[in-house]
Amino acid sequence: MKVTAEKNEKVANMIFAAIYPLYLNRLMKNGKTQEELNQVITWFTGFDQVELQALIDEKATFRTFFQKAKIHPNAHLIKGVVCGYRIEEIEDEFELYKQCRRMEKLIDELARGRKMEKIMRK
Repeated sequence: MKVTAEKNEKVANMIFAAIYPLYLNRLMKNGKTQEELNQVITWFTGFDQVELQALIDEKATFRTFFQKAKIHPNAHLIKGVVCGYRIEEIEDEFELYKQCRRMEKLIDELARGRKMEKIMRK
């Protein structure tokens, strides 16, 4: 599938605080915890617990969320298909969309029981 400017903009304007509970519910159904979710998000974005909670409380958009993030240097190693999009084929002009899909891929791997050291691309 190909990302469009409209799709990128739609994701950019989504509120992270509205999506976070969906991530958490998915993980909890698979026996994972909020701490594990936060560990993965912290590794990927560089946010600590206080910063992450502040973004949730202020209802930051994904645009703001990823503008403030310090994406991990190994993020380029996150590859695969999420929601029909092959991450490594998403064009650079849609970097925000790519980062969103990378984070979803990490959460998906956690839900499927992949070991944390593999999720964190060590």
